[in-house]
Amino acid sequence: MPASSFRPRRFDLIAFDWDGTLFDSTAIIVRCIQNAVRDVGGTVPSDKAAAYVIGMGLMQALAHAAPDVPPERYTDLANRYRLHYTQHQDDLSLFDGVLPLLNDLRERGHLLAVATGKSRRGLDEVLHTVQLRGMFDGSRTADQTAGKPHPLMLQELMAEFDVPPDRLLMIGDTTHDLQMAVNAGCASVGVSYGAHEPGVFHALAPLHVAHSVRELHDWLLHNA
Repeated sequence: MPASSFRPRRFDLIAFDWDGTLFDSTAIIVRCIQNAVRDVGGTVPSDKAAAYVIGMGLMQALAHAAPDVPPERYTDLANRYRLHYTQHQDDLSLFDGVLPLLNDLRERGHLLAVATGKSRRGLDEVLHTVQLRGMFDGSRTADQTAGKPHPLMLQELMAEFDVPPDRLLMIGDTTHDLQMAVNAGCASVGVSYGAHEPGVFHALAPLHVAHSVRELHDWLLHNA
């Protein structure tokens, strides 16, 4: 879409969650959580229970997904999760349409950031790929700040780019993302194609819930 058709910016900084929002990884993450819990002898969570914790920091997520695993086994649990995830990470990819979406937002002059429950190492591995190098102006991960829904990720991004809360938009696929935006005093948009059922989003008052990347793209071009 030509730049001349873009409307003036409502938000200077747009922060995206990663897994389930930009990256098509929800199903594999669920299986990796379940396999890790099984490996350490815990009660294997349901698909819904495993999907619920996506977006949290890893240790917080695993502890929530496996409440009967004792804390002294959390390190083993995390290592098993990482092992299973590494075995499948080459199977993962961006959702169709994400790159054109990001390119159009950059063309209009938005600052772009990632706010994710992934580790810094894990996020850097994907951001350094050829197709994403230089795409994002900033990023925060749960292991360098605080896990969602604590607002620290967004607060640090706002401070880094000198953007007030009313000029930041958070986009994510879980209630953890949307609650983080509420806690930071920022607006949010939910996407329904990730980890959480969209029916639970409305209590957190997102500006919109997009049911596809194409719909998200169109909404952002007309409203962000």
